[in-house]
Amino acid sequence: MGADGRERTHVRHGAERTLVTTVGPVPIPRVAYNGRRLSALHPTDAELNLPEDMYSFEVRRHVAKLAAEVSFERAAEEFESLTGTHVALRQVEDLTRAASQDMEAFYEQGRADLAVEATSDLLVMTCDGKGVVMRHEHLRPETRQKAEASTPKLESRKTKGEKNNRKRMAAVAAVYTVAPHLRTAKEVVDGLRRVKAVDRRRPPRPEFKRVWASIVDDMTTVIEQMFDEAERRDPLRQKRWFFVADGDVKLERAVRREAKRRGVHVTLVLDFIHALEYLWKAGHALYDEGSKELEDWVLERLTSLLDGKVSNVVAGMTRSATRRALGAKQRRPIDIAANYLLKRKDMMRYDQLLALGAPIASGVIEGTCRSLINDRLDVTGARWSVPGAEAVLRLRAIIRSGDWDPYWLFHKDAEHERNHLSRYAGGKPPPVQIPRKFGHLRRVK
Repeated sequence: MGADGRERTHVRHGAERTLVTTVGPVPIPRVAYNGRRLSALHPTDAELNLPEDMYSFEVRRHVAKLAAEVSFERAAEEFESLTGTHVALRQVEDLTRAASQDMEAFYEQGRADLAVEATSDLLVMTCDGKGVVMRHEHLRPETRQKAEASTPKLESRKTKGEKNNRKRMAAVAAVYTVAPHLRTAKEVVDGLRRVKAVDRRRPPRPEFKRVWASIVDDMTTVIEQMFDEAERRDPLRQKRWFFVADGDVKLERAVRREAKRRGVHVTLVLDFIHALEYLWKAGHALYDEGSKELEDWVLERLTSLLDGKVSNVVAGMTRSATRRALGAKQRRPIDIAANYLLKRKDMMRYDQLLALGAPIASGVIEGTCRSLINDRLDVTGARWSVPGAEAVLRLRAIIRSGDWDPYWLFHKDAEHERNHLSRYAGGKPPPVQIPRKFGHLRRVK
C-alpha cells in the first residue's frame, strides 16, 4: 500500500538494479509492486536503504569528503585510484550537493553530547565576511550590474581596480564555549614581544566549537543562526555570552538588534589586534618605519588600552599631534585612530575582560575563514556557482566542527525517510523475506 492510499496489486519479478560500490558494480535482485498509472514500489530498496541513483552510500561518503578537501576533478581521480571505481566529474558535483542537504536539520536537532557534557561558563560567538570569486551569472544582482558596466582598459590583463565586482560575500560564523583564561595586560603584550615567561599558562581550548559559512544566506540570517546555536547550548542562559567583533559597524548593529529582540545580554568585544593596527598607523605619523621608538610608543599605548584607559590614549595621541604642529595630511592617521577607538570605547573594557578570563581576540573566526574558504574556495583560477560553493562550505563546516560521522548517520536516516518510508502507507514498507539458502553457494571445507 503506497502513501497515496492505492494498493499495488501487480508483481513483477526480475526488476534487478545495479549499485555502484567501492568494490565495483553489484547487481541487486528485487521485486517491483505496481499498478495501472501508479509508481512502482520496491520493498528491497527500502530494506537495504538504497539511494535513488546508482551510487552506494559508501561511495557517496568518500566522494563528498574528498570533494570537500580538494577540487572535484582531483576528488574523482583520488577516489578511482583508491577503489578502482570511476565516478564522472558531473556525478562528483551532484553527489557533493546531495550529501550536504541535511546540515541545517542536523544542527537544528541539537548535538546530543552537549546535553550530557558539562561545558565552561563562557559562551563565545563570532562572525565575519569573506569574498568568494563567482561565475558571472552567480553574482548578486547589484554586483553583476557593476561588473557588466565596467569596461577593461587592456585586452591581455586587468588593471588596478578592474578585479572588483567578481566576488560574492560569504557569511562565516563560529560558536563555542571556553574556560576562563586569566591574564594581565603585561602578559598579553609580552606575548606580542615573543617574551617566553617561565610560568606561562597555555590558553584553554575551545569546547564543542561549531563553525559554518554560507554563500546563500546573508549576514543577518547567519547572525540569527548564530544566536539559535547559542541558545541550544545555553537554553537557561546561565553562561556569560560574548561576541568578538573586528570593528565592522554594520555587524555590531545587527548583533545588538538580535540580542535585544531575544532579550539576552551579550558583551561585545573589539578584537584588540584590530585596535593595535590603528595604533601602528597612528605611530607612523610620529616615528620612522621600523624604529625602536615606534615600537615602544605603540606597545606603551596598547598596555594602556588593555588597562581600560581608552580616553587617555586618545587624548595623548591627539595632543602629541597638536604639539608637533602636524599638518592635516600628516595627522590624518592619528585622527582616524582616535575616532575609531572612541566610537568603540564600550567594546574595549579590556581590563574587565582580562579579569574575567574572556577572549579579546578574533583568532577563531580568522582561522575559520582561512580553513573554510581560503584553503578550498580561494584557490587560483577557481570560479564558483552558488550551489557548488554552498555544498562545499557545508561539508567543510561539518568536518571542521568534528561532526562528520554523526552527520552521515543522520543523513542516511533522512535519505531513508525521503526515498522510501514516505512512499508507503503509514511509513512502513512490507517486510522482505531474505532466502536462507542460495543455490549458487557451496560449502568449502
